[in-house]
Amino acid sequence: MAVKIRLARAGAKKAPFYRVVVADSRSPRDGRFIEILGRYNPRTQPSTVEIDVEKVDAWIAKGAVPTEAAGKLIAIAKGEKVAPVAEAKASKKVVAKEEAARKKAAEPAPAPAPVVEEPAAEAVVEEAAVEELVAEAVVEEAAAEEPVAEAVVEEAPAEEPAAEEAPAEEPAE
Repeated sequence: MAVKIRLARAGAKKAPFYRVVVADSRSPRDGRFIEILGRYNPRTQPSTVEIDVEKVDAWIAKGAVPTEAAGKLIAIAKGEKVAPVAEAKASKKVVAKEEAARKKAAEPAPAPAPVVEEPAAEAVVEEAAVEELVAEAVVEEAAAEEPVAEAVVEEAPAEEPAAEEAPAEEPAE
């Protein structure tokens, strides 16, 4: 059975009064409890906190766990300094922001994206010049091969005897 030290609301409508109680964690907030350890009245100026610290220490030794609100009231009853709720919330936000900043600073910076440079106008001109040179080389190679082919063609008719001439067509009557 999990036992908690918590507040149980009592008092009239819009006039709250709380008891600091030891209760089973499964029982309702204002329901069954094991023992009353003290009282808390937030409506008085200053707020009234009356808690039997010896009983609280005995229950904590037995394994009871105080809730956040009950823990603050117990600290007040023991004479410990407790930060007000508004300051505590603000300080939690500040601490969370500081931790996030520390984590961000501790992480290595992402590597910069590689810079892709567009080809400069000179590079484009050079590429065009290279393409022209390649085209000229191909034309020159083709031109170099053509005379050989022409020579073969020119030599071939010279070696052959006169070609047979096709019979002349007879004129139509």
